[in-house]
Amino acid sequence: MQRFDVCNGDADGLCAVVQWRLAHPAEAVLVTGLKREIALLQQVQATAGDEVLVCDLSMQRNLQPLRALLAQGVQVRYFDHHKVDDIPQHPALQAHIDFDPRVCTSLLMDRHLGGRFRAWALVGAYGDNLTAVADALATDMGLDAATRRQLRLLGEAINYNAYGEAPADQHISPQRLYALMQRHAQPQQLLRDERIGDELDALRHADLQQALAQPLHVLGARARWMQLPDAPWSRRVIGGLANDLASAEPGMAHAVLQDDGRGGYVVSLRAPKNAPGGADAFCRRFGGGGRAGAAGIDHLPKGDRERFLAELGVARWGD
Repeated sequence: MQRFDVCNGDADGLCAVVQWRLAHPAEAVLVTGLKREIALLQQVQATAGDEVLVCDLSMQRNLQPLRALLAQGVQVRYFDHHKVDDIPQHPALQAHIDFDPRVCTSLLMDRHLGGRFRAWALVGAYGDNLTAVADALATDMGLDAATRRQLRLLGEAINYNAYGEAPADQHISPQRLYALMQRHAQPQQLLRDERIGDELDALRHADLQQALAQPLHVLGARARWMQLPDAPWSRRVIGGLANDLASAEPGMAHAVLQDDGRGGYVVSLRAPKNAPGGADAFCRRFGGGGRAGAAGIDHLPKGDRERFLAELGVARWGD
């Protein structure tokens, strides 16, 4: 029997798998990738009797290979918080799906494991921009402000590392980063023993400084947007920048458009943090998707930019 761990290469996906493997140590083939590489289940070459763990990947985008694996007799555990229209009903599928904008996959895993490795769940939640939720849980654990800052730094750094158009844009591959993470039962140990957290944080802040030099435009009373050039730093920073802008002005929606060099833009959209709903539905109008509070578009043609901005300026947010 083979085991496969399949996840998004961001903080939420990696931290969910780390928790599972700390609770259930076993050799497994890790299948992961860049932030926007969602359809990863098709890469899994599993056969009858094998086990597949899936974390933080839209089931909607992976339905066809999921059904094929189930039909072959593969056991699948699926943890995710992205919208899916129809969850397959199959005895070989254990689905832990929750669309609540106040949860992420790492928190779903934490719930399933009874909080056994909650510090790693907090890293995933901080990386997924659920700062208030993570702070509340950390306070309940008795973690002081300095430790909370450390966990947030690590989560945001891991999340930043997931972005890019190609592996060359990343400082470290998610496979190598996971190998460092899984050595430590507590993220505080990783921060103490490894340099990667500080390295990624320094790179993230350097990229953010370049991004924040770009103009920030206001759309009506409830939206702001920024456009970034086609550059390695902009490809890395787009998601973290959108999160930071949303946190700084929680009453407004934020869109970051990054020139993709292919006649369009990559878009990262955040609903207002005080009304975290509607981002996924808005992006679906333009061929994108995501979650209620945070969504994106892989390619928005340049000819659609003005329509996108016009609709963003009058959009309504919330559940």
